[in-house]
Amino acid sequence: MTDVQTSDRTRHRFRPPRRLVRLAAAATAGIALIASAGLAITNAAAAPEDVSAAQDWDLVWSDEFNGSAGQLPSTSNWQFDIGHGYPGGPSNWGTGEIAYHTNDPANVSMDGSGNLEITALRDGSGNWTSARIETVRSDFKAPTDGTLRIEGRLQLPQVTGDAALGYWPAFWALGSPFRGDYWNWPGIGEYDVMENVNGQGTVHGVLHCGVAPGGPCNEFNGLGGTTQCGGSCHNGFHTYSFEWDESGSSGQLRWYADGQLFHTVNESALPADTWTQMTEHAGYFILLNLAMGGAFPDGVAGHATPTSATQPGHSMLVDYVRVYTSGGSGDPDPDPTDPTDPPGDGFDAYGPIQVESYTDQSGTGTEATSDSGGGQNVAWVGNGDWLRFDDVDFGSQSPLDFVARVASGAGGGVSGLVEVRIDSRTSSPIGSFAIANTGGWQSWRTVPANVSPVTGVHDVYLTFTSGQPNDFVNVNWFHFRH
Repeated sequence: MTDVQTSDRTRHRFRPPRRLVRLAAAATAGIALIASAGLAITNAAAAPEDVSAAQDWDLVWSDEFNGSAGQLPSTSNWQFDIGHGYPGGPSNWGTGEIAYHTNDPANVSMDGSGNLEITALRDGSGNWTSARIETVRSDFKAPTDGTLRIEGRLQLPQVTGDAALGYWPAFWALGSPFRGDYWNWPGIGEYDVMENVNGQGTVHGVLHCGVAPGGPCNEFNGLGGTTQCGGSCHNGFHTYSFEWDESGSSGQLRWYADGQLFHTVNESALPADTWTQMTEHAGYFILLNLAMGGAFPDGVAGHATPTSATQPGHSMLVDYVRVYTSGGSGDPDPDPTDPTDPPGDGFDAYGPIQVESYTDQSGTGTEATSDSGGGQNVAWVGNGDWLRFDDVDFGSQSPLDFVARVASGAGGGVSGLVEVRIDSRTSSPIGSFAIANTGGWQSWRTVPANVSPVTGVHDVYLTFTSGQPNDFVNVNWFHFRH
């Protein structure tokens, strides 16, 4: 989807200049004209060697959609986009599409046969409704020196010809800084794993990046490839995959249909700052939606869609969505039975632990800090976010307390807890402190808190809890004292 979106956890770092706000506001009108020329497509007749075939994949997240008929998708995994756009964002989702998105089971629900069903409907007055959902998680990214794989098995709406005009099913991912900003597209990155319009037998894989219009990704078109899935992508279910590979000397993005590589973008083909902006944030969230009308289907059709001939009631079916990783540097889970890899070689509990050295995280990002010593701090931290630090060695004597270096530019009435948990992010906190506005996101303060007794080697979680959805804290470092 050629969208213009981000998370409510994106503040100062990705705040666009006013020039980009004006460009994004013009996207809804301008994108239709540009899309009329079609995507910048490369039809890969001879696919290069399948790099992923030799890789071992670890499943890190999935939804198999095995609910009963009429059941909504899990709210632990997905959140619903409602209406014609994000609050404060561009109208019609920045794409020109016309359907009102709902969380009505008639538009989005399980079919009882192991699929999610997203259905476009039209009422007696000619008004269209459909659905758009996105993962709660927004931290899907390639591990350092490793590869991320996003995969889904989908069936396109089974409608063709004039009856299909305006149908625009999509399976895609957006950079996490889009949430809450909605005006920093395309710089934060968009990976369209699969797009199809107007019931055609082809699908497209597209990268959006840089600036719009124009820029290194030829916006608003994007850098795209197309495939016919070995004949037609319209004949039943097909598997669509996207890989973000950081295992080589430079990065590479790859698109597959039924295991066949059909589109590649190399890091070397883009300016360094473009690649950095779309890859060095907290990660991506995944979207599934069935749009009606808008720039892409209108451009392909050569006129506005849908039309009076467009037939409502057709669905995109999703068998599953899965996220895998492969490889990656470091040793996040040492084997305590291996004498060459002893536990406790991760962190000293009593020395400063720089939070950007986390083993794993969810919902956060990093930025340069103005705090003494320089380096980076972890930012955009809000309710439900967490950081994990493996193999923290407390020794044989329990700490008395812990201290953390924090800053906050949260608005009035916004505050939250910084908590320490041991071995599981769902265990009870062994200590916590409250934090509210400190005078700015780079106005640093050292805050102590008592902790319960703990000895030995443990995985330590910093978790963040707030009664508001807004970001409430930045963190630079923490450690324990005894």
